[in-house]
Amino acid sequence: MLRINLDTVLWIVRSTREFHAKEEVVFPDASLDGNDGDWAMQVLADHGSDMTLQELRMGVRGMEPAQQAELLALKWLGRGDFGPDEWEDTRREAMDNWCPEIMDRLIATPLISEYLLEALDLLGIEHEE
Repeated sequence: MLRINLDTVLWIVRSTREFHAKEEVVFPDASLDGNDGDWAMQVLADHGSDMTLQELRMGVRGMEPAQQAELLALKWLGRGDFGPDEWEDTRREAMDNWCPEIMDRLIATPLISEYLLEALDLLGIEHEE
């Protein structure tokens, strides 16, 4: 059902949890100008020397665009933007909306690990964290 390796998804879950759990990583409640992408990029820029973030970025950037798009689709599914019965449409939508910057926004999403795990649950994919 997944085109991306389950172990890779679980590695991203662990890595994003580790990065987001650090005390100095602060996410604003809302962006000042309404552009969500700007604050996400600023958060990552502020922590560019963080080894966990560097490893996570390298790992995600090393994936094929279709795999990256699938991560985006999993985020949307886990967040409730789409239902499990719309999985194929969600994948297509994610591929249509993919661009390299989306992956940094995905990493900067505070609840990304929870969204990914929820998506796996919704798709009936067994996993251990």
